[in-house]
Amino acid sequence: MVTMNLTFRSQSLMRHVDLNVVIPADGGFGPAGPVPMNPDKKFRTLYLLHGYSACKNEWFMSGIMDELAMMCDCAIVMVNGDNSFYVDGISPHLRYSQFVGKDVVEFTRCLLPLSDKREDTFIGGLSMGGYGALYNGLKHFETFGHVIALSSDLITGQAVHSTEEPNMVGATRSYYSTVFGDLTKLQETDKNPEVLAAQTLAAANEKGLPLDLYIACGYNDMLVNANRDLHNALDKMGFPHVYEEDPGSHDMNFWRDYLRKAMYRVIPKPEFKNPFFVEKEE
Repeated sequence: MVTMNLTFRSQSLMRHVDLNVVIPADGGFGPAGPVPMNPDKKFRTLYLLHGYSACKNEWFMSGIMDELAMMCDCAIVMVNGDNSFYVDGISPHLRYSQFVGKDVVEFTRCLLPLSDKREDTFIGGLSMGGYGALYNGLKHFETFGHVIALSSDLITGQAVHSTEEPNMVGATRSYYSTVFGDLTKLQETDKNPEVLAAQTLAAANEKGLPLDLYIACGYNDMLVNANRDLHNALDKMGFPHVYEEDPGSHDMNFWRDYLRKAMYRVIPKPEFKNPFFVEKEE
């Protein structure tokens, strides 16, 4: 397993940014044991987005990055999104959607042995990053073939009704305006997931591209009602997706389990055989 920290200049953010990367470039393990390195191999890639007030290390410290990279035989790229909700803000140096959907993908594919196939490219995230994965996975649907949205903070309704009194995470109306622009028109824009989903569904159908969206949220999560509402709206418009609810809160225990589940539903977990185990003869 190879772990690295990469720094590059993002054209969209107009500054240097860091990425964490985990890639099983040493060959890893297969069902029969160690697999030799293949210099011509192009890896599937999972781009992961962190939550509000966190950073790229949130996923890195989850304890499952090596496991997922090995089991799914994929590279994992952990992105820093600040508190941007991964959308293009009102300032020219706050184009986080372009950063995620274009800059990061192009840079990592240029530098690393990554597949450029849509079906090999995943985007996922938790909380704010769940919204970001949903938003960018749909907005850049020609790049990302699989979208994983965990405990998504579907914030637009709250932002519309915000005031200058800081909410429970310290966000104010001025902050939301910097991120989303004119809040009086926010629900009519593609930053409203329901609007974006309808646009993406029509565009994907026209291009003949399949959509794969996985949404999960815990019963005890404060964001579960908003996720249920989105699920119901997607059902009504005929948007193909998987929605799962199970016991769980807004924490890494839930996100670890459901990131695994989301990945293994697309890439079946391999059955390993211990090469040193010898069955007892009868």
